[in-house]
Amino acid sequence: MAAAATLPFSGWADAQLQAIARLGGAAEIAALSGETLLGERAALNSFTIPGRVSAGGGCRLFDASGGHVALNLSRPDDRGMLAALFGDATIDPDDDEMIATRFRSEDAAPIVARGRMLGLAMATIDEVPVSPATMMTARGGPARQSRHPPLVIDLSALWAGPLATSILRLAGAEVVKVESRSRPDSMRDGDPGLFALLNQGKASVALDLASPAGRDALITLTRRAQIIVAASRPRALRQLGIDADTLVREVPGLVWITITGHGISGDAADWAGFGDDCGVAGGASAALRDATGMIGFVGDACADPLTGIHAARIALTQLYRREGAHLVLSMSGIVAEALTAERHAGSLTRALQHWSETEGRPFPAIVPRRPGAVAAFGADNDRWLGASPTC
Repeated sequence: MAAAATLPFSGWADAQLQAIARLGGAAEIAALSGETLLGERAALNSFTIPGRVSAGGGCRLFDASGGHVALNLSRPDDRGMLAALFGDATIDPDDDEMIATRFRSEDAAPIVARGRMLGLAMATIDEVPVSPATMMTARGGPARQSRHPPLVIDLSALWAGPLATSILRLAGAEVVKVESRSRPDSMRDGDPGLFALLNQGKASVALDLASPAGRDALITLTRRAQIIVAASRPRALRQLGIDADTLVREVPGLVWITITGHGISGDAADWAGFGDDCGVAGGASAALRDATGMIGFVGDACADPLTGIHAARIALTQLYRREGAHLVLSMSGIVAEALTAERHAGSLTRALQHWSETEGRPFPAIVPRRPGAVAAFGADNDRWLGASPTC
């Protein structure tokens, strides 16, 4: 009988959490485990250990000429781009067998490059991340003394950013989750169980970011923060009148964390990226192939929880240095960094072998954290914005 699987990267995640606990000194952080944070979405949704189809079902690994390609089709409009991807209007975007056949006739690297230009989240199994895990783009001034808990503004959505800010909340910060009224965090309805785990205890502010008043309210709120966590591309924020580098230089001690799929340098700044395909781009599936000969996904969208944990650690580290900074994270780069650490620890190969042996079985048994109260959408506008037309 196959040995019980362990979640790859759990040792690295534990080390990050221990570092956070030493910084924050919170018992709630010390009680967390890496395996819990890496596996709680799978536990909530009864996922099984994946092969070539990701645990959540949105991403697939296809054979291509000269390699293997991960294609994430989790967004509603993604399949509509497949005719342009293959240059064939006759392709049935809902026929996965037809898609697999087309991939076998395509060279891996060129079709991924074309897909990324179209806005699809794709990766090749053997690519090397183009950006480091963390890059500083601006340095700010020293922080002012304060007796209050640090204020964290969460401008992110889905998994990585909200996980980071949930960890910061456990470390003693006050967190305000800011969402667009027209485009709220899709996790609210898409995975309400995970949404509750990640966003419990946070204040909720909802803004009309298409209006000048809404944009002004957002800028005012960001200037009050000690930490900001965002997952929007810098270009999108600049369209709202927000430049992270400028704010970091102007607001003493402000720590701004930008989470990206692949960094902000060159063409990679425009590449879409989610947890499963960024895990492939970071080398996780290549490591699985090298350890077992099998092609498959490692973990459940592993780049998301790894990035969330890493983001919380570097944000707290910078906060306690009392120096402002804009730190840009690359999800694929973080996966590569975690792989290197696990290799050095000597635990990676056996963990991947166990993982491969248990394909199709339930994820390792964990007890997910208990969700607490989640604020209603926009419930805290008056508290944080005042009674104003922005809401």
